Amino acid sequence: MTDNEKKNLLGDDQTNKTELANRIARQSRKMANTYQQLEDVVFRTVRWFSALIDKALFNRKYGKITALVLAVLLYVAINYNTMASIYTNSMKYTRTITGAPVTARYNTDTFELSGMPEKVDIQIIGDATNVTNALTSGGVIVADLEGLTEGSHQVKFTGEGFGDNVSVVVDPSVTVLTLKKKTTQQFDLSWDFINLDSMANIYSVGTPQFEYTKVNVRASKDTLSSIAFVKALIDVSGQMAEFEQDARLIAYDASGYPVQADIVPDRIHVKVPVTSPNKTVPIEIQVSGEVPDGMAIDSITADQQTVTIYGSESVLGEIDKVMVTLSAATITKDSTLLRPIVLPAGVNSSNINQITINVTLAESVSRVIENVPINFRNNINNYKASQPENKTTTSVTVTGTQTNVDRISAANINVYVDMKDAVPGLQDFKLYVDQPSDGLVKYILNEASYTLNVLGETTDTDSSGNQNTNND
Repeated sequence: MTDNEKKNLLGDDQTNKTELANRIARQSRKMANTYQQLEDVVFRTVRWFSALIDKALFNRKYGKITALVLAVLLYVAINYNTMASIYTNSMKYTRTITGAPVTARYNTDTFELSGMPEKVDIQIIGDATNVTNALTSGGVIVADLEGLTEGSHQVKFTGEGFGDNVSVVVDPSVTVLTLKKKTTQQFDLSWDFINLDSMANIYSVGTPQFEYTKVNVRASKDTLSSIAFVKALIDVSGQMAEFEQDARLIAYDASGYPVQADIVPDRIHVKVPVTSPNKTVPIEIQVSGEVPDGMAIDSITADQQTVTIYGSESVLGEIDKVMVTLSAATITKDSTLLRPIVLPAGVNSSNINQITINVTLAESVSRVIENVPINFRNNINNYKASQPENKTTTSVTVTGTQTNVDRISAANINVYVDMKDAVPGLQDFKLYVDQPSDGLVKYILNEASYTLNVLGETTDTDSSGNQNTNND
């Protein structure tokens, strides 16, 4: 290359460098102008927004609107998560059940369980459809003790069978339960008749005949010690003849309350005789009080003189009559009355329940009867006694109608002293008189007391301690 060519190349390079530098300088000036314009726009915008904020915050006209907007923004910011969950989750529903039964799982052949609450309260939580389905699902609350040994254990209650889409909260959620090992003890068997009111009154049940007289009871030692007796409950409703049945067995404590225990077997076959013991006895009309206005009962007649009564043979053997009461104070004229028959204790029923009584009245009169003998009763020590001046009789006033008074003599009247509390020596005894059972006349003692000198010697008496007048 020649020197001229070299000079030309150097000249071109110098020109290019100068042009590049000028281009860069121009671009820099352009960018600086752009930045300056952008900065001016930002500053103007900030100044405008600041002026707007000042105008909104400190101007009365727009202050309330600004406060409302800020409050809404603040509320949305704070409750954002809650509001979001409302729209993103299903609506929850709770149903409370009080007194839900509880089931325990444990080895019932080996252990006895105590401390178990009969019922608990539960809450079922989920969406409305699932909760409704859970209520009809047949779910149960379970205390699971399977695999646990004898002693006390803290056990959690769980819900089973309510479905996987609901939550079950149990109150209380846990409890302390005790497992006690069972043993076996033998008891004598007794019985009770139940539903006796459903059996006709004319029938009586006899002594039941069991296929065995002892039963085995299985429970903890504490429970067995509380058992006083084991009874077969024999249902006699509607029975009219000998019958057989399998009677249920129940254990009871000394107060008569049932005791939870395993009775093996829990029923027993029994045969029960049914009879209808009865007895025909006379009806006695017992009159009380006095007829007013100077009148007295002259006669009493009834349409029935006997009644057939039903009951156990032991009760009937002690009964020789039944009573019908009649209040004389309510009768003012000749009357026909219906009166109920009063059945003695232990009598189940009778063939008639009431009788018709015809009552006639007449004017009342009185008569004194002399020389009525004085007798002794309850001379349990068999004392002898002497009477001052050998006084052995007294007088009695008889009141009633003329016809009834005239038929009374001293032999009809029983006056006596009660010597149950007698001691040797001179003493006064109260006089008593037996009133007639028919009530047609009344006896009035004319002397209230009787003096006796009780001797230390003894005399023969009858088996009841009664004796006639004794004189030395």
